[in-house]
Amino acid sequence: MALRLGDVAPNFEAETSEGKINFHEYLGDGWGILFSHPADYTPVCTTELGTVAKLKDEFAKRNTKVMALSVDGLESHKGWIKDINETQSTEVNFPIIADEDRKVSELYDMIHPNSNENFTVRSVFVIGNDKKIKLIITYPASTGRNFDELLRVIDSLQLTANYSVATPANWKHGEDVVIAPAIKDEDIPAKFPKGHKVVKPYLRTTPQPDL
Repeated sequence: MALRLGDVAPNFEAETSEGKINFHEYLGDGWGILFSHPADYTPVCTTELGTVAKLKDEFAKRNTKVMALSVDGLESHKGWIKDINETQSTEVNFPIIADEDRKVSELYDMIHPNSNENFTVRSVFVIGNDKKIKLIITYPASTGRNFDELLRVIDSLQLTANYSVATPANWKHGEDVVIAPAIKDEDIPAKFPKGHKVVKPYLRTTPQPDL
C-alpha cells in the first residue's frame, strides 16, 4: 500500500555510505528528508546531491537531516561520491543508502513498474519530528528537484505545526500568513498581537507570528 501524508514513516536499518543506520534513530527528535535516485552516476542526481551538500547549514538551521537512497552498492556509492565532490565543488556530508535488495525502496513504494521495474523513481519524503510523513513529491527523471522549494516547504510545515496559521501561494519566510478558519474573529487579537487584516471573512492575514 502506498504511503500517505500523516502516516508514520516506516523505520528501517540499512547500510549506507556512513555505516549501518537505523532511520528513526538517525532522525532523532528532528525533521528529515529521504530522497531517492534511480541509480548511481546519473547526471541530474549528481547535481542534486551536490546541491544538498552545499545546503547543509540551511538544513541544520531547520533541525533537518538528509538521507539519500540508490539501489546500487556501497562501492559504487563511494566512487559516485568522488565524482559528486569533484564536479559539484563540494563534499557529500550525508549518508546514501545502498538499497541493493530494494527493501527500503519497496517499503516506501519507490519502485514504479510503469516507469522502470529495476530502479527507484525520484521521490522526496519530508518527515516531521513526530516521525510522520508531511510531504511526498515524485519527480520525472528529466527534471531536477528544487531544494530551495523543499526548504520553503519545511519552513511552512514547521511554522504551521506550532501556530494556527497556513501559508499562502508562493509564501516565503518572513511574509504574512493566513489565519486558520477555525480561529474566531474575537480571538484573533489575543492570539496574533501583531495585528491582522480582513480581506474577506474567510481570508484573514497576519504577520508571521514567530518573528
